[in-house]
Amino acid sequence: MSMRKVLGCIRKADEEFKLIEEGDRICVGVSGGKDSSLLLYALGLYRKFCKVNFEVVGVHVEMSFGGMDFSEADEFFKKNDIPFHHEPSNIAEILEAQKTDDGRFKCSLCSKLKKATVIEGAKKYGCNKVAFGHHGDDAVETLFMNMIYGGAIATFVPKMYMDRTDVTFIRPLVLAYESDIVAASNEASIPVVISTCPEDKQTKREEFKHLLHDLYQKYPMAKHNLLLALKNEEQVRLWTHDN
Repeated sequence: MSMRKVLGCIRKADEEFKLIEEGDRICVGVSGGKDSSLLLYALGLYRKFCKVNFEVVGVHVEMSFGGMDFSEADEFFKKNDIPFHHEPSNIAEILEAQKTDDGRFKCSLCSKLKKATVIEGAKKYGCNKVAFGHHGDDAVETLFMNMIYGGAIATFVPKMYMDRTDVTFIRPLVLAYESDIVAASNEASIPVVISTCPEDKQTKREEFKHLLHDLYQKYPMAKHNLLLALKNEEQVRLWTHDN
């Protein structure tokens, strides 16, 4: 039932935001974690009952941190007839040279470098779209981070065309919760590769994850309503210079 629920979320997001079109070849950026690995597998299943024909390819950007064994993941996707490729990079070397004053890696720089490498992989394998495993909880966390650190009521969007690279980013899991993804990943026995990044679980995003967990404990309805608010554009009431 968990996988069926996630597939339902993907179909709803696809229909609402027009994520997948006839003839698309979609590159899924796979980090090895549960979200992106589940997305690659789920899109492989979604192909079977989607209203349009599309192809899906997995691409893992090798960060060169070392200690990450993808052998089980390689075998899993091969068994399920899903193309899965590894693209080498020197991202770890660049991050090492660009550390902050207190000796930490710059997560924003890492994100930019990974996206650029995934786009290169997408082009290499003939893909016109890149899919990321960001889910609904990620979207709400991003909203809070932007409000507190940037003074902006903003989060990532489900679909965005990048004219400079002629690639469209999509996020098919945007209406699914992390708990749904965990359950579906366990149900399908999807191999998860633990990140060896020194900053893993030490980021500001992790702090906001805990903050929102506490909020949901006190106000359970907030989990649903915060995600609903992100697409409830009819109810937006912000200050304008015309007030």
